[in-house]
Amino acid sequence: MTQTQDDRLHAWCVDEQTFPTSASAHEKLRFCLQYAILAPSTHNTQPWRFVLGDDNVLLCADRSRGLPVSDTYDRELAISCGAALFNLRVALSHFGCAYAIRTMPASAEPDVIASVQLLDEGFIDGPVAGLFAAIPRRVTNRQMYDTRRVPQAVVDQLCACAESEGARLQPVADDAGRMRLGELIDRADRAQLGDARFRRELALWVSAARRDDGMASYSSTESSLLDFASPVLTSVVRTFDIGGGIAASHRRIVEGSPLLVCLSTPADNQENWIMAGQAMQRVLLTLTDNGLYASFLNQPIEVEALRADVGAGASDHPQLLLRVGYGASQAHTPRRSLASVVS
Repeated sequence: MTQTQDDRLHAWCVDEQTFPTSASAHEKLRFCLQYAILAPSTHNTQPWRFVLGDDNVLLCADRSRGLPVSDTYDRELAISCGAALFNLRVALSHFGCAYAIRTMPASAEPDVIASVQLLDEGFIDGPVAGLFAAIPRRVTNRQMYDTRRVPQAVVDQLCACAESEGARLQPVADDAGRMRLGELIDRADRAQLGDARFRRELALWVSAARRDDGMASYSSTESSLLDFASPVLTSVVRTFDIGGGIAASHRRIVEGSPLLVCLSTPADNQENWIMAGQAMQRVLLTLTDNGLYASFLNQPIEVEALRADVGAGASDHPQLLLRVGYGASQAHTPRRSLASVVS
């Protein structure tokens, strides 16, 4: 690994032993934000920024890092911010810092996702504190998974995690259900990659020129779902409709995945998207704790004409589609420095 790569992955190497136990609330919050920024985000856009006060921090949406074509209403952006908020909750609870959280605290400031304040006496979430060790181990794994089935006890645990955050997780493990979702993913891939605007947007985030965000860091292997790290391939994404090839790849992945899960919420607004992000991250950390990996197959949810079909007629609103299974280890994606996202 080169020095440049070391620098890009430095954010994943936080030493919890250096937590400033006797320092100010400001310093404790700043330390815990190192774990917040390890949350996943669509295309690894990392669409968050933090405004740090004496004893509180505002989590804000950085809409300059949005995806106007594939995420027109910033739904996935809000979900990503919700995941960062959950990581912060886990870290604060792990270090014994009592806190109070208000989501969307200022109606006149739509970019403020949440306010987190440290308190002398307040809430510490013991159950989520137990997920702390999973934060630096969690990784989005886009490779093929083993054929081993996920134990039902683990599936039930994942569903309970989503429910505890106000969301619902619908598992799909049968062949017919996986094939149905595979067809939807196939159609969504063809629709998205047949759109020149989408290809240009995607190319921006898979460009080899990106260093601390985006997806150019994924290794080039035959089993990768999307590998556009080279300038040549980035140009192909910009120029040509490659939906058929990617769709075929995604269908093979679905057919070889032991478990697919759809995460949904009762309503479809920013408050529910933030809730979905927290539920998603609780699920991801829990499956990491169980030795499992996950990756996202959100294409049919991003295509509005297909979104309702993902839930197969359920009244809830589908927010995320994930594949879950056992597999080989995968490298982390890079992160922007804490200094670049905190003011």
